[in-house]
Amino acid sequence: MTEQDTFYARSQTETTIRPALTGAADTDTVIIGGGLAGLTTALELARAGTAVTVLEARSIGFGASGRNGGIVSPAFACGSDAIVARVGPQAADALHRLTIEGVSRLRANITQLGIHDADMIPGLLHLRRFDKSTDLQDHVRSFARDHDYQLAVLTRDQISERLLTNRYFHGIEDKQAFHIHPLNYLRAIAREIEHLGGQIHEATPATGCDFGATKTIRTPNGRVTARHAVFATGGYTGPLIPRLQRAVLPIATYMMLTEAAPDLINSAIRTPEAILDDRRASDYYRLVDGGKRLLWGGRITTRAESPGGVAQELRRAMLDVFPQLAPLKTELAWSGLMASARHRMPQLGQLHPGVWHITAFGGHGLNTTAITGKILAEAILHQTDRIKLFASFGLDWAGGAIGLAVAQLTYWGLQAQDQWRERQA
Repeated sequence: MTEQDTFYARSQTETTIRPALTGAADTDTVIIGGGLAGLTTALELARAGTAVTVLEARSIGFGASGRNGGIVSPAFACGSDAIVARVGPQAADALHRLTIEGVSRLRANITQLGIHDADMIPGLLHLRRFDKSTDLQDHVRSFARDHDYQLAVLTRDQISERLLTNRYFHGIEDKQAFHIHPLNYLRAIAREIEHLGGQIHEATPATGCDFGATKTIRTPNGRVTARHAVFATGGYTGPLIPRLQRAVLPIATYMMLTEAAPDLINSAIRTPEAILDDRRASDYYRLVDGGKRLLWGGRITTRAESPGGVAQELRRAMLDVFPQLAPLKTELAWSGLMASARHRMPQLGQLHPGVWHITAFGGHGLNTTAITGKILAEAILHQTDRIKLFASFGLDWAGGAIGLAVAQLTYWGLQAQDQWRERQA
């Protein structure tokens, strides 16, 4: 698969190629990784007036950061109950408030920087495929009470006004959530970093490092010295920092794009809002290209599969919900690697004095990188200690090959549980 085999790459509005690093450079902070986490951290540091240099092995947003579903909503990959069990209710509440702040920060970036090509469209429907709603009503009330965040419960009739399918029974509408073109957003963030004086080098993998009082990152044709080094390599984390590599599982996620057929798509989907079902191994989809095409995502594996096989599985999921879309042809399918931790929470902290990591967003990177990049910058600049909220979610060993096998078995188990639950409906 080439970088251009995605809808986002084909529809990006600017194609600046940034030069690889040659020779020696000196900066305040060097950031390894040009995805959401790395660029957000770089932006916040540049806004504070410090010098920052970003090294990206491929191109800006090459991985899951520029290939994802584009949905921005307040959530972590880890469920609320598991977070409370690990850190207690007070810290869990503070963490959930951060996810809401992340949504607001990303929206503010788009608005303040005038990123019109991010194509921000409001609304998310989180839908349930079995007949139970009392817990949804409790969730909406508690979210309003605890977080001052308004959601609305949807009945089956309300859902059927927007989606012509019998698969959904209940749902929650989040009007403050939205969806975007993530690659155009990222490339605009890169432009702003450069506007503020930051340096970005593509095709520049980090090949070596030394961590003394001054940090040195070596590349094929140069080196960068800095006071701080940040590793934001996500699902493409290599062996340069063994402890970091051992703590993440590279998980492949998948997307499919249909042909342009607005009338046919309108026979099934009559809302511009993004849709996410409640399956623990969920499907998600939204209209793109001005409503002309359908973008469908879902399924995870511990190794990337061929686009043809991906398209068949995602298409099968689409037709299970919308059989009337059988004539709709698939135009593209692709995958991207995301990083996931064993505890399914972001890993944010300090490896050594002045050496930081920000990774493992587990498929919820848009809103969580928007806030954790800010928090990491605050820590580097000694502005706040909010980074301590993530201290309980450290670099736990992910299990290596065994961990990957367990992750795959867990996913298959979740699929089976979803199917059993829906058969009882």
